[in-house]
Amino acid sequence: MSNDMYSVEQVADLLGLHVRTVRGYIRSGRLRATRIGKQYRITRADLDALTGRPAPPSAPGAEVSSVVRLDGVDRAAVDRLATLVLAGVNTHHDPDRPLRVQTVHDEERHRMTIMILGDLTATADLLRLLDGVLDGVLDGGNGLLGGGEHSRG
Repeated sequence: MSNDMYSVEQVADLLGLHVRTVRGYIRSGRLRATRIGKQYRITRADLDALTGRPAPPSAPGAEVSSVVRLDGVDRAAVDRLATLVLAGVNTHHDPDRPLRVQTVHDEERHRMTIMILGDLTATADLLRLLDGVLDGVLDGGNGLLGGGEHSRG
């Protein structure tokens, strides 16, 4: 599986190297690693790149990018919407095709922008979730966003 994560010790064992050598590769940039707390984790793809193994072919598929802009939202509403969107992303269970989301809030303009990049089905599911929540708010509900004026830009 391409999403396997290895510790420095595991990489050293796999390659027959000393742990200090692997750490040296990480510090020099020869081996990419992610620091999690006080430990490094190395992905299978990064290990393959170091050893010269070809990366497994990626599955054919399509990606879609979407930008949702919401006007008239305050900081509290942005926080609630961002939490909802991230919860929607976390329900997507295909690790080989992750759904990537970024939210930005412009306090001065009371505008929130949500950028989504991922496969068609997961993006559509997330947009339907967001649309359902916003329809309830825009139809007069005071739920998620509170009582102010809101419009989709």
